[in-house]
Formats: sequence, C-alpha cells, structure tokens
Amino acid sequence: MSLNPNATAAADLLAYAPNVTHGLGRITEGIMARGSGSYVTYADGRKMLDFTCGIGVTSLGHCHPKVSAAAAEQCMQLVHGQCSIAFHAPYLGLVQRLLPMMPHPSLDSFFFWNSGSEAVEAALKLARIATGRQNIICMQGAYHGRTFGAMAVTRSKTIYSAGVAPLMPGVFTTPFPFWHQLGLEPSASTPALVEQCLYQLDLLLAQQTAPADTAAIIVEPVLGEGGYVPAPPAFLAGLRAVCDKHGMLLIADEVQSGFARTGRFFAIEESGVRPDVMVIAKGLANGFPLSGVVSRKELTDKLPPGSMGGTYAGNAVSCAAACAVADAMHEENILANAVKAAHPSHVIDVRGRGLMVAVEFTGAGLAARVAKKCVERGMLILTTSVYEVVRFIPPLNIAAADLAKGAEVFKEAVEEVVREG
Repeated sequence: MSLNPNATAAADLLAYAPNVTHGLGRITEGIMARGSGSYVTYADGRKMLDFTCGIGVTSLGHCHPKVSAAAAEQCMQLVHGQCSIAFHAPYLGLVQRLLPMMPHPSLDSFFFWNSGSEAVEAALKLARIATGRQNIICMQGAYHGRTFGAMAVTRSKTIYSAGVAPLMPGVFTTPFPFWHQLGLEPSASTPALVEQCLYQLDLLLAQQTAPADTAAIIVEPVLGEGGYVPAPPAFLAGLRAVCDKHGMLLIADEVQSGFARTGRFFAIEESGVRPDVMVIAKGLANGFPLSGVVSRKELTDKLPPGSMGGTYAGNAVSCAAACAVADAMHEENILANAVKAAHPSHVIDVRGRGLMVAVEFTGAGLAARVAKKCVERGMLILTTSVYEVVRFIPPLNIAAADLAKGAEVFKEAVEEVVREG
C-alpha cells in the first residue's frame, strides 16, 4: 500500500483506528497524507492551513526541500550509527553548526537524544551527578514531558500524571510570574509579579528544600503548555542569582521556544541570562526525532562514560536533517520573519514572543469552541493550558498571505462563537 493512501485505502485503514491506544487524543479525524510548506492534505482531500506545526516542530514548514533532501541523502549512506560505537559525520556537523548559535559561549558540550522528554531526563540526571545533590525545583504551570522524571517536573495539567503516583521524589514547585497563577488581574505589574515569585522561591529554599540539597531549577523561558507566558528577564536574572548564590544549576527548557520560534534563536537570549544546561528539541530537526542537552564541558566531564546514551540517540538521519535546518535558518533569514500575528479584540490577553503567540478568552469553553470553528474553516490550531487559551504556532517561514489568511480564519471563528453566545 502507498504511504500516501487514496480515499478508499484511507477508509480501509481507518478501520484499525480503534486498535490505537485510547491514551492518545486528536483534534481531527482522518489520515494526514501529505504536507507542503504551511499546508497539510488529508487522504479525503481536505487541505488545511497548519498553525500547529505538529506542536512547534515543522518550523520551516512541512517537507522543507533542503531538509528532506538532506535526510534522503543520508538514508542512502548511513541510517543508524549508534552513538556508543562510533561518531558519524552528521552528529559532529550538527555540533559545529550549533556552537555559534548558543546563547552563551559556555554552552559547549552536546548530547543528542530523541525527544524533549528524554532530553529533560538527561538534564535532570546531569544536574544530580554534577552537583551531588538530589532535589529539583520546577515552575507552576510548567510542561517538560510525559516520561517518569519529566512528568514529575510537569505542573501544567494533572492529566499527564493522574493515577501514576508516586512520581519521582525530590521535586518542589515554585510560582511562575503569571498573573493568573497568583490570582491577580492582567494589569498586574511585571516588577510586582517578579518580586512575589522570587520571594516565594526564597521561602521554598528556607522551608522545603535546603539549598545544599537542591541540584537545579528548571524553567521554560516561555511557558508552553502553561499558556505561552514569557518569563520576564528580571525573573530569569533572579533565578540565575539564586543559583549562583547556592551552587545550583539553572536548566533552561527551550524545547518549544527554541530555534527562532520567539524571534531569537533561543528565547533566553532576550534576558541575557546564562543557563548552565539547555534542553532543545522540536524545531531542531523539522519533524525528524531529535533532541539535545547542551551544557558546559566542565559539568559534562563529571559524567562517567556510559552514563548517557540510547540506541537511537543522535540518529544519523535526524542529525543530517538538523544540519540542514541550521543552514536554512541562516540562508533564508528566518529570524526576520518571526513576527507576531494579528489578533482580534474579543480577548482578555494576548501574549508571547515572535511566532509563539497565545490569545486568551474570558468565558468558559470559548477556546475549544474557537479552535473547533477554525478546524471547520480549514485551519489546524491548538488550545493550551488550564485557561481559555488558543496558541498560534505557524511555520517561521510562513508567507504573509497565509499569515493573513490564518488571522482572518481566526477572526471569523471568534465572531461566530461570540454570536452564538
């Protein structure tokens, strides 16, 4: 059977849909057969404008010709060069390309894995080994993944860990400077939010996890699943100061906010803050499974050989694709195109950075209804967080006409929902 089934073949395949685990959720039914640029086509002929990018993954659009060509060429040379057996050229070539992109020159040691969750696991492991301490501090509203350790530091929704306690021990949560989470109004001042959250962090270190027992603080420079909330630079600077004072590591999770999504290669650049460890994935390889943990060599030199690894870690095809992504980022001036989309006025808040933008509504259920109307109009879009939030994650190289089209679809969807009441 063709990998891109026709309508008849797709209908036959859908008979097996009940055999797929109930633990997966989907926003559409049917089989996605092809993707090109900012659009995907379903086997039944539906063509959809994609403002999800596979949740921030295909940031250069579906089937970017340079990326797909690089992967195809690598497939005919070496598909799997296991990282514990030998180097392969795409792995080292990717290190070569990423070094100049790092937000700080101290980030000079790389380990590539498959998914963001796995990279978070590796970052937590590195922090514990490098510091000799056990505890980890995470943020309220954070999302870091659904594997065991990553799930333990995820605080965006209970669905990800409900029914599987006890989770990994030694995890403590501190507030993130988001007006919602502090029970304040959207007009709450940023300095007041930052001051309150840093005060609560000090209390946490005095009351719950002693600094001498605390290995790291993990933070998303822009909350993803938590609602697309940028961390104020002063807050990140405050976290850096706390880590420096107590000998803890600062882990920046740039899985969703990295690789030009916010208008910079990495969101933390805006603050000028240096992370000790940075976690990357999603847009790194434009759809090929690849993630990474970047740190200082002086820290990773504390890892015993063999303590990191994995059968498919740093896969040759995925690394080749990522090399092409890095090249395209420069050649196609992607950063210049990451500008904020238009938005309607029927909202309580619009926030984000670059092309990582969220719109929050005032009424219960409005976000899901708006997203459903967008899908009905031929545009894929996602909700996020426990609040009424729709998120925009279009390709970074989206054409101005398609961006305008998406904004118009969204506007029409909002107007219809408002009319329906």
